[in-house]
Amino acid sequence: MSAKNSGTFTIGGDLPVTRLGYGAMQLTGPGVWGDPKDPDEAVRVLRRAVELGVNLIDTADAYGPFVADLLIKKALHPYADDLVIATKAGFTRQGPGQWTPVGRPEYLRQQVELSLRHLGVDRIDLLQLHRIDPKVPVAEQVGELKKLQDEGKIRHIGLSEVDVDQLVEAQQTAEIVSVQNLFNLANRDAEPLLAHATEHGVAFIPWFPLATGALAGPDSPLTTLAKEHDATPSQLALAWLLKRSPVVLPIPGTSSVAHLEDNVAAADIELTDAEFDALTKAV
Repeated sequence: MSAKNSGTFTIGGDLPVTRLGYGAMQLTGPGVWGDPKDPDEAVRVLRRAVELGVNLIDTADAYGPFVADLLIKKALHPYADDLVIATKAGFTRQGPGQWTPVGRPEYLRQQVELSLRHLGVDRIDLLQLHRIDPKVPVAEQVGELKKLQDEGKIRHIGLSEVDVDQLVEAQQTAEIVSVQNLFNLANRDAEPLLAHATEHGVAFIPWFPLATGALAGPDSPLTTLAKEHDATPSQLALAWLLKRSPVVLPIPGTSSVAHLEDNVAAADIELTDAEFDALTKAV
């Protein structure tokens, strides 16, 4: 079992990653707030992910806040040369389950500086604007990240939860190498963005990739096909994402080593074109 069986993609032309990554949001307490129930298990999850070939870890300053970042540093620092840590800035937290976008340049700069410190790095491989703040011009938000990039504190810039028009607008200020949107077998509202990203070689990082909902019912095509592959519906949902486009980099998250291993096993599943089409039409 190895995440490397999912294939590779090169972010921004110089950051090769295993396509099946890991998302760190679930390494926090309820409501993505505070410390996890079992910090030791969180450390084991991170170390096991790397053992299984995962070399793209997605986190954010808002996870905890900073709880996930500090766990990543504790578990994996000093980092392997090929480990890519993607983080995000642009959300403030007022309590469990509360998220308020703030894109003022001075705030984004502060958060990037804090992420550098908490992760223990001199440069962030991929810094994604967590949300576009509607109160601040896009050029100002992305422009500050571009300044940080020019200063050597950010290697590449990405966006989260945007549409094609917003991506194109941001690209007028800086090169954008990735987009991170809600996307899974049951929710494909971001299809136009994925098509654009595929055409232009922009990494597409779907968050909440395992959502299957009613698709995992007893007699559903997903459940039937999962039995044929001796797999779980969630594993098939990941396999579908991996086959959907070569720019797709799923980042399933978990706080359990057993669940992590179950997710990574999806890298070994190869769907036929007919099976892929059947799952696609199931929605």
